[in-house]
Amino acid sequence: MSGVWLFKNGVVKLVENPANEQSSTARKKVLLHTPTNEVITSYQSLEEKLLNLGWERYYDDPNLLQFHKRCSVDLISLPKDFRRFKSMHMYDIVVKNRESFRVIDV
Repeated sequence: MSGVWLFKNGVVKLVENPANEQSSTARKKVLLHTPTNEVITSYQSLEEKLLNLGWERYYDDPNLLQFHKRCSVDLISLPKDFRRFKSMHMYDIVVKNRESFRVIDV
């Protein structure tokens, strides 16, 4: 018997394929640039916004798209392929740019 035990609303159940279970209830998240109310749909758009906020491209790892600020130790690391841009990456951007980005459900 393999799978993952999930606890939801006071009930425990065994889910054999948790990816299918989560995809049916999970809502898609997107990164929103709050000053323009624009949903980020590409790295080109994101890079433009980050550069305007003082972030610079960091070319240390060819497998990642990275940005840093000279005045801090913060580093934003993103997968090279935008299709692999997940909510954990979005929240990293939000934490480091609280006034400019939000993660929303669609």
